[in-house]
Amino acid sequence: MSITENLRQIKLTLPKEVTLVAVSKTKPISDLMEAYNAGQRIFGENKIQEMAEKHEQMPKDIQWHMIGHVQRNKVKYMAEFVSLIHGVESFKLLKEINKQAKKHHRVINCLLQIKIAEEDSKFGMSASDASILLQSDEFSDLTHIKIKGVMGMATFTDNMTQVENEFKFLKHTFTELKTIQPEINIISMGMSGDYKLAIDCGSTMVRVGSSIFGYRNYN
Repeated sequence: MSITENLRQIKLTLPKEVTLVAVSKTKPISDLMEAYNAGQRIFGENKIQEMAEKHEQMPKDIQWHMIGHVQRNKVKYMAEFVSLIHGVESFKLLKEINKQAKKHHRVINCLLQIKIAEEDSKFGMSASDASILLQSDEFSDLTHIKIKGVMGMATFTDNMTQVENEFKFLKHTFTELKTIQPEINIISMGMSGDYKLAIDCGSTMVRVGSSIFGYRNYN
């Protein structure tokens, strides 16, 4: 099926309150433009330089989401245009985002990445670290960032009971953090293989790549 048809099929399965991020990493601009012409306006990339190059060449009404691990020294390359940074896992990174946003007279929206998977390779902060962060004086000094919610990546496994438990843990964490920060409203969880389960567990934002664009070629 075409990218256009894939998008149409996926959007039919999404509740209206769930936002679709089309994960376009490694994909050529021609593929992104096909999705754009089919009405998609939110694209997710995991490499800042690749995202910046695509932003330069593509229509300016696109919202660019940084969904990968963020290195602090590269924040400056996206600070001018990024719409949402999903993977904020430390106060040091938040401080750098705040600093770069200030230079561009912007407030940058961020999600706190919570570690929900058992795999060591997955990044993220603990639920208690997130709670302490949101209540700290240092955090209240950061006037150029806005925490919009949480993001999590489930364990890469065929055991969907485990995945479900991890998604439910993220939803629980979100509910607890909302008592501290009532305006948060995003739970970013679920990818091509498990987004329907994620939505059942409370996700409000899904990151779907291969189901839209086909499998990636990393060569």
